Amino acid sequence: MRLLHTSDWHLGRAFHRVNMLGAQTGFIGHLVTTVRERGVDAVVVSGDVYDRAVPPLAAVELFDDALHRLADLGVPTVMISGNHDSARRLGVGAGLIGRAGIHLRTEPSACGTPVVLQDDFGDVAFYGLPYLEPALVKDEFGVEKPGHEAVLAAAMDRVRADLATRARGTRSVVLAHAFVTGGEASDSERDITVGGVAAVPAGVFDGVDYAALGHLHGCQTITDRVRYSGSPLPYSFSEADHRKSMWLVDLDADGAVTAERVDCPVPRALARIRGTLEELLADPGLARHEEAWVEATLTDAVRPADPMARLTERFPHTLSLVFASERTPDDPDVSYARRLAGRSDQEIAEDFVAHVRGAGPDAHEQGVLRDAFDTVRAEDAVREVAR
Repeated sequence: MRLLHTSDWHLGRAFHRVNMLGAQTGFIGHLVTTVRERGVDAVVVSGDVYDRAVPPLAAVELFDDALHRLADLGVPTVMISGNHDSARRLGVGAGLIGRAGIHLRTEPSACGTPVVLQDDFGDVAFYGLPYLEPALVKDEFGVEKPGHEAVLAAAMDRVRADLATRARGTRSVVLAHAFVTGGEASDSERDITVGGVAAVPAGVFDGVDYAALGHLHGCQTITDRVRYSGSPLPYSFSEADHRKSMWLVDLDADGAVTAERVDCPVPRALARIRGTLEELLADPGLARHEEAWVEATLTDAVRPADPMARLTERFPHTLSLVFASERTPDDPDVSYARRLAGRSDQEIAEDFVAHVRGAGPDAHEQGVLRDAFDTVRAEDAVREVAR
């Protein structure tokens, strides 16, 4: 069976101030063409179909168009909700849509109930594990302390239990939306840390032939059987070096996996350039970036006049301007944003405690802070679901 593995469409998202709907439409067209021309037997979409719980109408219309075009091909599609999606909204009409071969899996309680497809060698069971917010699903899975590893492990126990009841030789594919150990993050993914831990070990997926992952935006191989497709389009300048693609996966009669990357259309190259304003305007080596979307980091000791206007004369698609004069992080004149760059909410809170009272929090206090952040994040997730 030949699978096309994709994820993290983020329909409705912009890239800085650039509307990406045209590029997203182009990707959907490329996806449909790939399915038709490469003999794909099933499409798997591993979450974050939309960029937010209540997407704009244009994004909903594009999703509707994608579903119709995939259904018209007669190629089954299995799709899960991600942490950006409203699972309840995405799952509306799932039973009816399933009759057209589009299988939406958004309910945690259905993790152990697969979509079963057939090829010349027998059955392939597709298990959809939507994004599992630990605080919201801990009771469903009977875990005492909510955490990503605990709830995913419990969901996978249901998968393996169901698989054990099926005919010998049944092959298996799991769709999951999670941060798996060994994966490389970018700046455009929403933080899903719980209890100070975001990642789960790849061993959670032992026992299935292929785990089609979503959440991280870079295409990457954790193991031969555990892969991220990444997002089909860039959503931050941290993805400037990404090669955007999908996985074309062949699952043979014995469940062995071979995979090929299929490149996605590139609407415009990304470039990150750094130097003083005069250096950036004069350097002939930067000519190759003149038509790219540009993030420029200026290292001038004193901010120059009209830097964006001057930069866009040479780089008309400059979208981001960062000031980072060559100062050490502890220099009092270094910006607040730069001092906080790369630090988690937990670390920032601990630094604040140390600043106010002269000593950082002890282990118990660190736990209190961690629980507070987890509670707020879970409450935010509940509010999004209820919207």
